Amino acid sequence: MQEQLSEILGSNVSRETLERFAHYQSLIIKWNPAINLVSKSTIPDLWSRHFLDSAQMFAETNLRSGIWLDIGSGGGFPGLVCAILAAEFSPEFRMHLVESDQRKSIFLSTVARELSLNVEVHATRIEALEPARANVLSARALASLDLLLEFAERHLLEDGTALFSKGETWKNEVVAAKDKWRFECDPIQSYTNEAAAILRISGVSRV
Repeated sequence: MQEQLSEILGSNVSRETLERFAHYQSLIIKWNPAINLVSKSTIPDLWSRHFLDSAQMFAETNLRSGIWLDIGSGGGFPGLVCAILAAEFSPEFRMHLVESDQRKSIFLSTVARELSLNVEVHATRIEALEPARANVLSARALASLDLLLEFAERHLLEDGTALFSKGETWKNEVVAAKDKWRFECDPIQSYTNEAAAILRISGVSRV
């Protein structure tokens, strides 16, 4: 994990960061039977399936401060993973996680408190949240690109960047979204799945 994480980030990570990930993993295993944070079948593969997959999203922003809004955070992917990395590499980021499921939002707050992370959890629907004026907006396995762009229009600063993790059909989603939206899209091949991509998106506006 340490070597792969360092490869993704282009930098070595500290022992404290690795300890935070280990603690986070233990909390997922503890809470998962009760609130289904991740699929049971992926528990043995947490590091590559969820942690590394989320860490690559952190690696795709050049910013080191500002507001990072993670929507539909669920079990904390990518939001908590990015918050753990930000604690070491970008401590001036203000991390905000949005999760409408009350039990999952309690889990997110618990992890943030136990790991001493600079994270604010919003237990509400994304649509109900006041415009966040975020520098970075992230989402993983949440919704269609068309809907994600609606959230970006509402919550992202004009010069902000959206990072959306997408599966093997991402090209079709990009084509479909262009019927309603103008945007710049820089697809980055996923480190964990060569057919998937992280879409780095900016300049979002309606057609």
